[in-house]
Amino acid sequence: MAGLHTSLRPQPPSSAANNHFFIVKLLLLLTILPLSLSLFAFFLQWRGGGVDDPISRWSPDESHKFPGMDSSPLSTGGYSSSHSFDCSMLLGHSNTASFPYYRDWKFKFDSDLKPKICITTSTSAGLEQILPWMFYHKVIGVSTFFLFVEGKAASPAVSKVLESIPGVKVIYRTRELEEQQAKSRIWNETWLSSFFYKPCNYELFVKQSLNMEIAIVMARDAGAEWIIHLDTDELLHPAGAREYSLRQLLIDVPGNVDMVIFPNYESSIERDDIKEPFTEISMFKKNYDHLMKDTYFGMYKEATRGNPNYFLTYGNGKSAARVQDHLRPNGAHRWHNYMKTPNEIKLEEAAVLHYTYSKFSDLTSRRDRCGCKPTKEDVKRCFMLEFDRSAFIIASTATEEEMLNWYREHVVWTDRTVNLKLLRKGILARIYAPMTIIQGLRESGVFGDVIASAQGSLSKDKFLASIGSSNSSRTTSGSESFSSRKIGRNIESQATARRTLEIIPFVPHEPAVPPLSPPIMDDDHLMIEA
Repeated sequence: MAGLHTSLRPQPPSSAANNHFFIVKLLLLLTILPLSLSLFAFFLQWRGGGVDDPISRWSPDESHKFPGMDSSPLSTGGYSSSHSFDCSMLLGHSNTASFPYYRDWKFKFDSDLKPKICITTSTSAGLEQILPWMFYHKVIGVSTFFLFVEGKAASPAVSKVLESIPGVKVIYRTRELEEQQAKSRIWNETWLSSFFYKPCNYELFVKQSLNMEIAIVMARDAGAEWIIHLDTDELLHPAGAREYSLRQLLIDVPGNVDMVIFPNYESSIERDDIKEPFTEISMFKKNYDHLMKDTYFGMYKEATRGNPNYFLTYGNGKSAARVQDHLRPNGAHRWHNYMKTPNEIKLEEAAVLHYTYSKFSDLTSRRDRCGCKPTKEDVKRCFMLEFDRSAFIIASTATEEEMLNWYREHVVWTDRTVNLKLLRKGILARIYAPMTIIQGLRESGVFGDVIASAQGSLSKDKFLASIGSSNSSRTTSGSESFSSRKIGRNIESQATARRTLEIIPFVPHEPAVPPLSPPIMDDDHLMIEA
C-alpha cells in the first residue's frame, strides 16, 4: 500500500516542466527534419544532378534489359516541328518523359541478347506507320528488321531515316533484286504456282514469298535464331509470357519446335475518324483458336454483323520459325522446310493484332493499288477474301457519302450494348499494352530524335545529292519496272533450258498457306472450315 500511495503522489513542478520541454523539442525536430530533406531533394532536382536515378544507370555489362536503354546523345538534340515530314501528330515531343525506361535511346542491343529475333516485311508505308510499328517491336525484344520497300517507303525522305536505325536493313526493289528473284527455285516448284500470274493480292502474295526467301538468307547471316513475317499494320502481342516480351515467349518454346503460330486478333474500331490506329484502338475481336467452341458459334451472328465472315480479312494468324537449314516460306502466313515437316505449336494466349480497315482512307488506298474492274467476277481474280472484294467494289463505284455509310455499317462498332455483351462473352477484348507503349515512345521523343538524327547526319548538299542518286538507282520506272508476274514469264524459257540440261527430281511440297477466313457456320449451325 505504501508503494501504491507513493506512485500516486504528485510529481514535483520542476520534473513536469522538463518533460513538457522535451516533448516540444522532439515534435519540432520531427517537423523540421522531413521539411529539410524535401528542400534538399528539390534543390538537387532543380540543379539537375547530384543523385543518380537507378533506372538511368544501366550499362552494357548489366543483365538483360529493355532493348536500347544505353545512354546516347540522340535525345539531347531537341526536335522541332519543321522536321515533321507530315508526321507532326506522330512525333510529338514532351520535355517530361512519360516512358522513362526509354530515356536516352541509342537503339543498340547487347551482343548476347538471346534469342535473336528478326522481322521481315514488304511495305510501301510512310514513317508515321513504320516507326511506331518498328520501335514497338524493339521494345518487346526484336533486334533486326529486313524492310523490303517500295513506294513511299522507298522515297529518300523515308528511307534515309530507316537506314540510320541500327539493326535495320532496307532492301529496295531494284532491277538487281528482280533478277535475283527471277532465278529463285520457287518458280520451278508447285507449292506457290497457283498464285502466279495473277493481279493485286495474288501478285503481292508471290512478292512477299520471294522477299521472305531472301530474308531467310539474311537472317542466317545476321545470326538470327527466329524469323517472323509481319505487315506494318500488325503488332505482336506476347501475352502469356512471364513478362511482356517476345524474347521471353520464344525462350520458353521447347527446343524441338520449329514453328510457332500466333493466332490473329482483328481490330474492332469504335469510330470512323481514326487517324493513328496503334494509339487509338484498344478493342479487338479474338480468334477462334482462343475461344470456346460454344461461345464462338453461339455468338457468331452477332459477332459477324452481316459480313461475309467472322473476321473481315484473314483468320489463320502469322508464324515465327527457327532459322535453320532448308527453311523456306510457305506463303506470307507460314514457313516450311524442304527436308521435313516442321514441328509446330499454336500459342494459347499470345496473338498478332491486325489493324485492318482501321482508317476510312484504307478503302480508297486499297482500291488505288489495284486495277481490276469493280465487278463480282473480276474481283475474284484480284482478291482472295470476300470482304476485300466487297470493299473494292464499294470504293470503286459509290460516292463518298455512300462509302462512309457502308464503312460505318460493316466496319465500325457503334452499338455499345452489343460491344459490352461481346466483351462480357469474351468475343471482344480490350488490349492496352501496345497503345501505352507506342504513346510512351512518342511522348518521350523517340521518333522525333530518330528523324532529327538522320537529318543531322547529312548536309543539305549531300541530302539533295542522295535524293538524286536514290531516284536513279533505287527505284525502277517505265520500261525498267516489271512485276512479280512478269518475273515468272521472263524466266519460263530459262527454266525450260535448265530442265533440259538436268534432271530435277519431283519432290511434293505442301501448298502455300493463303490468308484464310475463320470457320463459318451454315444455316444448320454446323461448322465449316473456310
